[in-house]
Amino acid sequence: MHFDIITLLPDVVEGYLAASVLGRGRASEAFTARSVDLRPYGLGRHRQVDDAPYGGGAGMVLAAGPVVQAIEDCVQGQPDARVGRFLMAPGGTTLDRELAGRLAADYDHIVLVCGRFEGVDARIHEWIDESISLGDVVLTGGELAALAVVDSVCRLLPGVLGNAASAEDESFEGPLLEYPQYTRPRDFQGREVPAVLLSGDHKAIARWRLRKAVQETLIFRPERLKDRAALPTEIRTLVQELDNGSLGE
Repeated sequence: MHFDIITLLPDVVEGYLAASVLGRGRASEAFTARSVDLRPYGLGRHRQVDDAPYGGGAGMVLAAGPVVQAIEDCVQGQPDARVGRFLMAPGGTTLDRELAGRLAADYDHIVLVCGRFEGVDARIHEWIDESISLGDVVLTGGELAALAVVDSVCRLLPGVLGNAASAEDESFEGPLLEYPQYTRPRDFQGREVPAVLLSGDHKAIARWRLRKAVQETLIFRPERLKDRAALPTEIRTLVQELDNGSLGE
């Protein structure tokens, strides 16, 4: 998998790509990624990439020409590659585990366009396959959203995570949020680790974790458990028990 991130802040993007899990995955070539500086595609002596909006209004709009040229340079010479071109925009498809999985499965090369200023010239959408959003929040630019896409997709690629089970045993895998986690010390300011986690009884630990995952989901994301008939029997039974007054246990 290769990522091109078209941005006016390449140093910001490169800093994140070089750190921690992504940095190690990139170094091992489990995936490749590069920031594509939009500024050299700007027009005129000052390499202008934005202009005032037609019809008036505050702020500046990212011009179509520089963005389209950058996209075309990223994808040229790849007639057989599965290339996806995405714009980071508030009105796009909300990034979630399902979308990350689709991107990981459907594409070999992903181009991410980071918007900035008051918006992007609407005509670039002819060069865009889909817009992606982090949700109902306004950001100063698309870099955070683009990096979230790279991070969420790369976690699903072979060789990126040190422990392959990590991608499977986490929040949003299936309908449940993740169960609570604990580490040393055993007693932190009078707050002790649940005894079952110290028991060595792996079946009991698995039951406790599942119950807690259901509990966390009912409290924080109950909409994920609305379709009771579609839930696995064990989860459906726990939901019914917790609904009947055991949420505090």
